[in-house]
Amino acid sequence: MDARLRSLSKGKVTLDDFAKRFHQGGKPGEIRLYDRSDVMQALEAVQPGNWDAFIGQRLQARDGRAPEGLEAAGWEVYFSDLPNPVIADGEAEGLTDLQYSLGMKVGSDGVLQSVGWESAAFKAGLAKDMTLLAVNGLAYSGARLKQAVTDAKGGAPVELIVRQADSFRTVRIDYRGGLRYPHLRRIGGRPDLLTKILAPRR
Repeated sequence: MDARLRSLSKGKVTLDDFAKRFHQGGKPGEIRLYDRSDVMQALEAVQPGNWDAFIGQRLQARDGRAPEGLEAAGWEVYFSDLPNPVIADGEAEGLTDLQYSLGMKVGSDGVLQSVGWESAAFKAGLAKDMTLLAVNGLAYSGARLKQAVTDAKGGAPVELIVRQADSFRTVRIDYRGGLRYPHLRRIGGRPDLLTKILAPRR
């Protein structure tokens, strides 16, 4: 929304301007109720832009990705097989972060810290707090798990032995996408609004 305000106004109006207008006035301690129409009117007042339709389209999006989004600020997400700095920092402390491939994070002790809903790991029956004991017949390590994900691109299985409480079982994960880590990059020819949006306030 901030990027659109800046684009429509050619840099003269930001989300801060909307916030100041929307929250100004009133007596100290006064509680004022508002609804969606009040928000839309305030947006139109600071910068006309058919805001009700714009925001409604995003609230009703069902594919998990709203139109424009980050691209409106001059950036885009792409994936590679190299960890981004945030994930690399976690891996330096023993975390194996495969949430964008298998859909799970594994601690240095082999315990699953999270499993993404509807991910490949989730569909295979994995859940938080299970412990990974082996990968493709070898004792678990983060490096072996990542190698198994890479090898699976060629058709090799990702087969795990897992423990949950006193139960042990073998799980095969159906995934062929390789290692995937998100990164940001600039979109050529578009103004960099994201840097301005994230800049410290003076």
